[in-house]
Amino acid sequence: MTDESTEQLATEAWLYGYPLVTAAVTMDTMTAVPARDDARRKAPVNQFCYMRATPDASFTEVVSPNADTLYSSAWLDLSDQPLVLALPEFGDRFWMVPILDAWSNVCAVVGRRGNGPSAGPFLIAGPSWSGPTPAGLTLLTSPTAVNWIIARYATSGPEDFPAVNRLQDATRLIPLSEWTGDPADYAPPTDVPVPADADTTTAPVDRVHALDGRAYFTLLNRMMADNPPAPADAPLLDRLAGLGIAPGASLDGLSADKLAVLDTATRRGPQILHDLFARAESAKTGGWAVHRGLGDYGTDYGKRALITRFGYGANLDADALYPHATTDAEGRPLDGAHTYVLHFEADRIPPVDGFWSLTMMNERQFFADNPLNRYAIGDRSGMRTNPDGSLDIHVRHESPDPDHESNWLPAPAGSFNVFLRLYWPRRPALTGDWTPPPLRRTG
Repeated sequence: MTDESTEQLATEAWLYGYPLVTAAVTMDTMTAVPARDDARRKAPVNQFCYMRATPDASFTEVVSPNADTLYSSAWLDLSDQPLVLALPEFGDRFWMVPILDAWSNVCAVVGRRGNGPSAGPFLIAGPSWSGPTPAGLTLLTSPTAVNWIIARYATSGPEDFPAVNRLQDATRLIPLSEWTGDPADYAPPTDVPVPADADTTTAPVDRVHALDGRAYFTLLNRMMADNPPAPADAPLLDRLAGLGIAPGASLDGLSADKLAVLDTATRRGPQILHDLFARAESAKTGGWAVHRGLGDYGTDYGKRALITRFGYGANLDADALYPHATTDAEGRPLDGAHTYVLHFEADRIPPVDGFWSLTMMNERQFFADNPLNRYAIGDRSGMRTNPDGSLDIHVRHESPDPDHESNWLPAPAGSFNVFLRLYWPRRPALTGDWTPPPLRRTG
């Protein structure tokens, strides 16, 4: 094996392991508290934290957040026993509860699309469990011990938060050994030990990108022991064994040359992700890149790593599509030094059975601070339509005149990008028969 091929293989290994390492670091960041702490958006493992309001510009735990829904987030460790997921009645509200395995695939999802106004309770079981499913529970299985639940509840704004908060309170996780049939009988522990060296302030993506070769691949090997690779990964894992990369393996016996190659891979990895992003974004229709096939990546390890970096927690296409724009109609990068309009003809409003929004992101894929604390705008925002039924969204740094402020999505002063989020998209959006119009520079 030549040095060049060894370096290429190490880079493949870095991309392959990126979602699993990101899961480990994000889980550590979001669970390092002794008890549920909604204000800090954290809770111990196997407990929900409830995000009582939509995130603001200070939120950096997860890239590309949304401002359309309130979240109930929980990191699960199913290595000891399954958990019962209890859910309330949702009425007419759009809701969804996807479960991501440790490799960032959506291994199960319940929600409005498939279940209507209510569902459950469910038994969530990992790969080590083989017991019977108790009466009254519906089994959901995951191929990994570590999982992330990101329950989403549509909200129309602050006046609607109290109603959603009540739904969050009724979204519960209970260990199977504690399940009595009534979620109210279980009280989660409030004195969970927290590691003394826990880092709860650094964004997980920054922590992952700061790992050297030994740290990154040691963590990957450890995580693969309880979160086994898919059977389809076997050919790649056979090739990686010579680099000391395998479930539960140690790097202690690896040569200095191979450790240096792993270090090189960790240094190159973030730039490779940006290059992949640029290539993916270059395949555009009207200035929009529509990333399809999310949440179920198979052996497309580059795509899986790319979405982990720029849209961690992405849903299946049937539940949500995320057209993404980094350029205007002329192919020029979006920048707050200019002003833009996104114009929808009356018969080309985004086709959804759930809802849609346009969300603003800064150059680091987080919300952009602005005087209105408005990070998204959409069909629940009270925008004004034009007399012919068409709709204009004004995307700019400075406020337009008061008559148009209801339709203003504030942009940062510099580089930015936007996501058009379609929840429960209709068939024309899924097939590509409907595509978003381009953002046009004005003024």
